[in-house]
Amino acid sequence: MAKVKELELRLQRVEQQLALFKKISRFMVREMSLQEVLHGIVGLLVEYMACDSCLIYLIDNDELVLCASNTPHPSMIGKVRLRMDEGLTGWVARERRLLAISREAYQDPRFKYFRDLPEDTYEAFLSAPVIARNRVVGVINVQHRAPHAHTGDEMELLSTVGEQIGCLLVLARMAPTAVQNANHAQLVLSSGPYPLTTR
Repeated sequence: MAKVKELELRLQRVEQQLALFKKISRFMVREMSLQEVLHGIVGLLVEYMACDSCLIYLIDNDELVLCASNTPHPSMIGKVRLRMDEGLTGWVARERRLLAISREAYQDPRFKYFRDLPEDTYEAFLSAPVIARNRVVGVINVQHRAPHAHTGDEMELLSTVGEQIGCLLVLARMAPTAVQNANHAQLVLSSGPYPLTTR
């Protein structure tokens, strides 16, 4: 009976993950500003992961710039900047690796304190790179005020969302007319030979 209950819970969690990915996917096809899309993704992640903070940093030259947040400090958007060699966020961007700290993230030697960000006092920290065309273009962080042991599912989910955000950033560079006027079949056919298949 316990095994059945465990399987039901896992299935429910997978369904919730799928619903989250669907909602993010729909952001990709709507005509919305990039700020609206990032704000929407942040809200979805806070709800799904039951975290207290979600921040998205994007790279501007050699700095990471805070571009989206669920917490109400709009004055900090675009103002908080980190060098690539600063803080936990800089480490994730530089190393292109996921980082999970379950407690006392502020004690980590890589940590950088920002006086104006209350998140700097939070215990748990989970961070993944934002990837576009196999390049790191930013970092997404989720934080909990209290200690929190991150699950493998949470880590995988945040990594996948980082990849989805990367795709959104690539799409955002295309003008709507470019999408409308493109010969999509020709784009695919001219990109290279088909992989060989055996019948």
